[in-house]
Amino acid sequence: MTANQRRILVTNALPYANGPIHIGHMLGYIQADIWVRFQRLQGNECHFVCADDAHGTPIMLKAQQLGITPEAMIDDMNAAHQRDFADFGVSFDNYHSTHSPENRELATLIYTRLRDNGYIHTRTIEQLFDPEREMFLPDRFVKGDCPKCGATEQYGDNCDVCGATYSPTDLKNPRSAVSGAVPELRESEHYFFDLPAFEGMLKEWTRSGSLQSEMANKLNEWFEQGLQQWDISRDKPYFGFEIPDAPGKYFYVWLDAPIGYMSSFKHYCAQRDDLEFEDFWQEDSTAEVYHFIGKDIIYFHSLFWPAMLKGAQFRQPTNVWAHGFITVNGTKMSKSKGTFIMARTYLDHLDPEYLRYYFAAKLTSRIDDLDLNLTDFAQRVNADLVGKVVNIASRCAGFISKKFSGKLSPRIAEPEMLASFQAAASELKKAYEEREFSKAMREIMKLADRANEYIAVKEPWQLAKEEGKENEVHDVCSMGIHLFRILMIYLTPVVPKLSDDAQTFLNDRFHWDSVQTTLTDHPIEKFKALMQRVPTEKIDAMLESSKSQNTAAAVSNGANDTPMETTQNIEPIADEIEFSDFAKIDLRVARIVNAEPVEGADKLLKLTLDIGSETRQVFAGIKSAYQPEALIGQLTVMVANLKPRKMRFGLSEGMVLAAGPGGKEIYILNPHDGAQPGQRVM
Repeated sequence: MTANQRRILVTNALPYANGPIHIGHMLGYIQADIWVRFQRLQGNECHFVCADDAHGTPIMLKAQQLGITPEAMIDDMNAAHQRDFADFGVSFDNYHSTHSPENRELATLIYTRLRDNGYIHTRTIEQLFDPEREMFLPDRFVKGDCPKCGATEQYGDNCDVCGATYSPTDLKNPRSAVSGAVPELRESEHYFFDLPAFEGMLKEWTRSGSLQSEMANKLNEWFEQGLQQWDISRDKPYFGFEIPDAPGKYFYVWLDAPIGYMSSFKHYCAQRDDLEFEDFWQEDSTAEVYHFIGKDIIYFHSLFWPAMLKGAQFRQPTNVWAHGFITVNGTKMSKSKGTFIMARTYLDHLDPEYLRYYFAAKLTSRIDDLDLNLTDFAQRVNADLVGKVVNIASRCAGFISKKFSGKLSPRIAEPEMLASFQAAASELKKAYEEREFSKAMREIMKLADRANEYIAVKEPWQLAKEEGKENEVHDVCSMGIHLFRILMIYLTPVVPKLSDDAQTFLNDRFHWDSVQTTLTDHPIEKFKALMQRVPTEKIDAMLESSKSQNTAAAVSNGANDTPMETTQNIEPIADEIEFSDFAKIDLRVARIVNAEPVEGADKLLKLTLDIGSETRQVFAGIKSAYQPEALIGQLTVMVANLKPRKMRFGLSEGMVLAAGPGGKEIYILNPHDGAQPGQRVM
């Protein structure tokens, strides 16, 4: 290890072992993989591990439904997950399972340290019990009527209609989601982790820069509400690890799931002689540990996990980085539309590097949701990767092969231009390090535009027709290859397969510092097409395949009795109006800078909208369809010249545009990326 080399461990959120990977999952794994590959390209020691989250009641029940053991089910799913990740180019050093000897050992160690240090307490609680299946019911396995608004078919932890949170015992007319039986109230002794004991430590840690600002702000709300003791035990039957000093009691899945990061790394270390587990996880470790997670599991990773580590004398993560969710074509992924796309379905039809690049072109360090607009997806990949980057090599390589025996010129035709491409490494390094991938892609494509412009101006195809211009043709085309090489080095973390093919073509091996060297008087291979344009017919075929798969799955699961989506009667078109009437409406692009529930209102969210020159407050009846935090950062469209309306909750200064019949089926309108707050919708 060199003096400046960093020691880094990166983990991804653990996918649950009761289902396949879909493209929504892939956002976080691709984001982490790009960052890992960037660190390795720089020469840092960077290890990348993950595992399946393999415990819990859903695993147990699904295995029973399939007529196999939980162990057999999770083994099959683990193999499928690993295939999907590998085919998307996600470069895990080790992929393990939380149902492993290493995880049992570490979960037991952490629990006993917490217990011996006085952070584990027991008390008797009342729980709902299924008398037919003879099991206590976790909150998501109870359904009933919301105790606040009366909405039916709500789970035992929160109401999807009014947003209220509650205990399963608060539900009206409860029933078991497992058997349909009316549950009984029974007492059971449970084990609790004393989270409030770590409030001071957690406040300091969350303000230390270990979290994104959006996460830190959200945690402040939880601190204000007061931290509660955390129930870490579940009663049998349960698929998981039995608590060592409590027969019939099992670790709650969220206790041993994040320990899976440690156990996967421990399993990896056991395969290597040069790597010590303690160097990365002991309290005084100088190594760096980063977790990439989805925004839906912030609570566990930023409160419970660091507190558990602290109480058990392990180090806390250097950073926990959350990302948003994806939508497809502007709306939530839909099974009926075919936009609920499994990773394997995508891979059956399209090049994974297309999606890697598209995600990179839209990812920032913020917790913003990302829209996979399939039209934009094809256009951007075709324009950027094929039309700009690969096009440079295809325009120049033929001349090198045919006229100069496949050897680059010994001269650099444009040293100042080459130097400017090399100088971009500093800003691109900063963008990659800070996870501002979209910024990096924009800057790389600006360089690609300059390279293509250079070739277009020099017109080597015309020079080749002129006598005595051989050296100039050689120099110009070699210069194009030099610029292509630099661009491919910069793109290596994002499109590793394309980079490998480029390295074969160039007879070269890339490192980040390779941009500072040149391949003068250097032999290259005959050029072969490096990437094809996105075939739109394959996108259509993928959607049709997804639609067929999801329809078949719905029938096999009996979901046709309670469909996920119902066909709505479309409202008739309203009476015609004059254009002059429509022209009075001032529609503006707006960015949602904040969203929060309205106390005392069942359907409203209070939105703060940036419309460029000012911010507006708007009350929107979309609470049944959206979690407030999921809206923050999204672009939408608002009626900006609607007369303000005074409501009992405050002044509403406009209206956001949305579609749908209501309830959970409300979809706010999202402009494409590139639209800016304040721009008028024409």
